[in-house]
Amino acid sequence: MFKNFRRLMSWGVVLATATAATVTSGAAAGGPPNPVPADPQTRPTARQGKEPQTKPRVAERRRIATSVLDGDFKFTLTALRSQTDPIAASVRLQVFTFENGAWRESDRAQVGEADSWFWFPLTGRHAVCEFSTASTEPAPVAVSLLITPSIGCSPTENFQIENGQIVPA
Repeated sequence: MFKNFRRLMSWGVVLATATAATVTSGAAAGGPPNPVPADPQTRPTARQGKEPQTKPRVAERRRIATSVLDGDFKFTLTALRSQTDPIAASVRLQVFTFENGAWRESDRAQVGEADSWFWFPLTGRHAVCEFSTASTEPAPVAVSLLITPSIGCSPTENFQIENGQIVPA
């Protein structure tokens, strides 16, 4: 058994040496240098002088909470990923009313400042610290969201819904 192992080991060394020699022989033999890749930003196109290589990203959105009151109102919180910063996000509060057998948006408002939230905590578990609604007139809505796990929750932002319209409280 030891002889077979030694034979296999010597064959592996020969094979590894032959492969290494093949790889290095191309580099040592000379030949033309590798071409320098053209900068894709400076390559002329038929239509224009320069064409940007990056395409705008599709706006990514994720619903993070929903509340339905008496079948009359539906409230949603939606995270909207920033178009300019991949880790930033905005949050939208939407109010829907049930009319003619379908939910129709009656109003929307931004929670906090635009792109002031972090995308990953908003779309992860435990993102919503508080989302309370009530079916009184005017209907109060309270929203508190996770800033980061280490920082914790945001201060509660309060809204009121009057006749399907969002009014800051």
